[in-house]
Amino acid sequence: MSAILIRGGRLIDPAAGIDATRDLLLEQGLVAAVGAPGALDAAARERHATALDATGRVVAPGFIDIHVHLREPGQAYKETIASGTRAAAAGGFTTVCAMPNTTPVNDSPEITRWMQAPERNAAIRVLPIAAATRGSMGEQLTDYAALKAAGAVAISDDGKPILGDAIMRDALALGARVGLPVIQHAENTDCTHGASMNLGALSFRLGLRGMSVEAESSIVERDIALLATMRDTPAHLHVAHLSTAAALDAVRRAKAEGLRVTCEVAPHHFALTEQAIGDYDTHAKMNPPLRSEQDRLALIAGLADGTVDAIATDHAPHAPHEKEQEFERTPNGITGLETALGLSLQTLHHEHNIPLARIVELLTSGPARVLHLAQCGSLIKGRPADLVIFSPDETWTYATSHSLSKNSPFLGWDLPGRVYATIFGGWVLDPAKSAGA
Repeated sequence: MSAILIRGGRLIDPAAGIDATRDLLLEQGLVAAVGAPGALDAAARERHATALDATGRVVAPGFIDIHVHLREPGQAYKETIASGTRAAAAGGFTTVCAMPNTTPVNDSPEITRWMQAPERNAAIRVLPIAAATRGSMGEQLTDYAALKAAGAVAISDDGKPILGDAIMRDALALGARVGLPVIQHAENTDCTHGASMNLGALSFRLGLRGMSVEAESSIVERDIALLATMRDTPAHLHVAHLSTAAALDAVRRAKAEGLRVTCEVAPHHFALTEQAIGDYDTHAKMNPPLRSEQDRLALIAGLADGTVDAIATDHAPHAPHEKEQEFERTPNGITGLETALGLSLQTLHHEHNIPLARIVELLTSGPARVLHLAQCGSLIKGRPADLVIFSPDETWTYATSHSLSKNSPFLGWDLPGRVYATIFGGWVLDPAKSAGA
């Protein structure tokens, strides 16, 4: 592994408070030095470093996605850990956190370790999120301490929300004792059976059963109420893929009261509304569903004002035959790792003037704080040499993908934010081909 000198880039490292032109020297898989332009040239020559010119481009810590579905074990026809992490690298991600809805469910240390084994051929860092209950059935807690020891960074039943008050309280309490956040998919499934889109005038016109805003917000409010009873403990609730203004308001109030609650928003929820369904486009079917324009604008405001802690893709690959069905029958979810940066820049930065540094924070130090990833999300000296180099204004076309699945409503879109290089542990990956080059 040769040393690398990255010259002349705009280094945006929110965790370190840096937004300025800087050079970086990488050596032995770590950040060896950060300095003013030209200050590291002598050290680079001594180390026979390879030079990368980042002039006119942004250099940022490698992005962190705390909500992906890599489908292994058990569903490799949709995605593998190898293919999913290649797609992640193409989008500038160097760390992804894999949800437990695999086959079988990741509810054991054995599966948690299997997902991280070298034989999976991951291109970047994979951190498993393990099931909160056995089989994600919402009845019996898993062994959180053993799962953490095996490498799990959080626990969640993902698409099967924990509805019972007592078991959710127990999950929060056990998570607090072992130091794991509890991630909740906020949906009252008692009232969403058969729902395939947002409840409203459009669902009525299309003849589809809709999912109400209250189905999400009521679970968020219930979980926050449970968390409030544990105020003196380190219990940590994280709301996954929050999609409604009502749920966001509940999180905002909880934070103001000093409760340890965090949340994430997916790019598709701030880039699209329910109107994207059009003529029953199954690539616009997801859970939570695409919502109203009012909800979309509320999410953007929350991303801007700090209420939202992270952007997370909810990357959910499905095979073509699964999406080529009637709208009600097709599975929920879209791919998202390769378009997250572009959608964030287009919608948040270019259309709504959210500063570039804030967007980088939502993709780096924000998610690192949520899951306590101490070695990720910054480029200070001694940290892993995980970073991305991208041009925030240069456009590219999302025409191909490293994912095994192509279920995205954004195929064919022109997006800003061409990724020029993703570097993981000091190794330069080449994502250019999947970015329309």
